[in-house]
Amino acid sequence: MRSLPLARDGYPLIGAALGATLVAVLGAFATSGAVAGALVAIALLLAVATAFLINFFRDPERTPPRGPGLFVSPADGRVLLAEDSVEEPRFLHARAAKISIFMSPVDVHVNRAPMAGAVTAVHYKPGQYRAAFSDKSSLDNEQNAIVMRTAEGRALVFVQIAGFLARRIVCRVRADDRVELGQRVGMIKLGSRVDIFVAGDVTLRVRPGDRVRAGETVLGELR
Repeated sequence: MRSLPLARDGYPLIGAALGATLVAVLGAFATSGAVAGALVAIALLLAVATAFLINFFRDPERTPPRGPGLFVSPADGRVLLAEDSVEEPRFLHARAAKISIFMSPVDVHVNRAPMAGAVTAVHYKPGQYRAAFSDKSSLDNEQNAIVMRTAEGRALVFVQIAGFLARRIVCRVRADDRVELGQRVGMIKLGSRVDIFVAGDVTLRVRPGDRVRAGETVLGELR
């Protein structure tokens, strides 16, 4: 039987929840009456919390598609916005296609590189914790932008944005790193959002409401 793949960021939290559940269960066996009943209730709540954490930190393998000019989703979730030409003044300073993806607490939260290429910069910005599906979260919330350039010279940036429940952004790449298509690059803990901007002409293959999977779902094709 294959073990469930988990992101290493979840090990401390899952371990603590399992440990607390075991302590509550042992306490229930060692006591009686109302105290034992209360400990059983606590153990059940802790078991549910443990199951939630295991589900949240799951990290399944993904197989990226093959084909020239394809770029894939950096996150699991639901497409909130898909526009083929907007101004991106902060990182690319150019017009670009934009796709926004909302990650609910039940989605896989490991983020992956949308294309192969070189990381040219990483910009972290502290901020607020508005609901991730809000448009203002793109500017006001805590976020981390990973700027890349492909071997063909196409620039793109994808922005990890913390949401109302999220309290930590994990980024495992830095400037001058090279990444492969679909490579794990970090994660956002709890509900959150990822915006991706791709400079130049792009043919989009998704629209608002579509469900996408990090490292597998093709968002668009470079023209």
